[in-house]
Amino acid sequence: MDIAKRCNKNPILRPSDLKPGIEGMEITCLLNPGVFRMNGKTWLLLRVAERPKQIEGKISFPVYNKGGQIEVLSFDKDDPQLDASDPRVIRYKGQNYLTTLSYLRLVCSDDDVHFREDPAYPPIFGEGMLESFGIEDCRVATMEDGFFLTYTMVSPVAVGVGLMVTKDFKTYDRKGMIFPPHNKDCAVFEEKINNKYYALHRPSSPELGGNYIWLAESSDRIHWGNHKCIAATRDNSWDSARVGAGAAPIKTKEGWLEIYHGANSDHRYCLGALLLDLNDPSRVLARSVEPVMEPVAEYEKTGFFGNVVFTNGQYVKGDTVKLFYGASDEVICRAEFSIKEVLNSLK
Repeated sequence: MDIAKRCNKNPILRPSDLKPGIEGMEITCLLNPGVFRMNGKTWLLLRVAERPKQIEGKISFPVYNKGGQIEVLSFDKDDPQLDASDPRVIRYKGQNYLTTLSYLRLVCSDDDVHFREDPAYPPIFGEGMLESFGIEDCRVATMEDGFFLTYTMVSPVAVGVGLMVTKDFKTYDRKGMIFPPHNKDCAVFEEKINNKYYALHRPSSPELGGNYIWLAESSDRIHWGNHKCIAATRDNSWDSARVGAGAAPIKTKEGWLEIYHGANSDHRYCLGALLLDLNDPSRVLARSVEPVMEPVAEYEKTGFFGNVVFTNGQYVKGDTVKLFYGASDEVICRAEFSIKEVLNSLK
């Protein structure tokens, strides 16, 4: 039951639309952006993934070294100790590496279709050893005292959730890792509930449990506790392998509406909806049986990693959710949902 209204100009951004931000690299993918409104414009905080131009018989990728400089590692494709079966992650001598290095870039638009870069707003790169494989999948919570950016910190030792705070997207206060490994998909509610801040997050447990959506609460948005699992995967369903939050939940009269992603064992990513109680967001009032959006368009089915629709950015105008999403881990697209229609689909 796909109820998304896709923009007829999709994809609205492709890797070829931007110049590489790292010298000697090429842009492989543009991925699901964080979204916010500022100065009357729509802004996307794109995840840009880059790597060196590939040479036949070799696989090369960039990492930050201990000095904080980017260096390129290169392996022979026919090396028996190399596992390059996944285009996103390779394994060599027991160590995992990402095939690309991700950072964040700002683009803005007056019409939600044509986006441009403004040189006054520089890219955001990883810093320190806990971001030595890059930073990914930024969600933007727009709050009274600034913009709160939660993102994935990636390094050889772990994947965790980092926080940056900004008022102008020119200077950033980096707060470090706020959810320890292994964790990602963190979306902060944009207002307090009963004088507490809340966030959705996605710890992963390979032995017991799985990739589920959890809720946490905080008094300061840095220290989080009272964690509760609110949505697990469902057997024989479109979200049987993993689930994770999208953007900040939307406040409606019926509850907090969260558009989330789910994937099955074939790594097919779809979007669904959760409805959470307004006063106690750990109470799930309803959940999509069928996806509200599936990878059905050609640009969603084929690409760097096909059969993927993935979002962590949107803004709301009246009854309309203006949703920006990554398709096939390669291009940026836009779709719209009617909040009323999504809520009706949950009944």
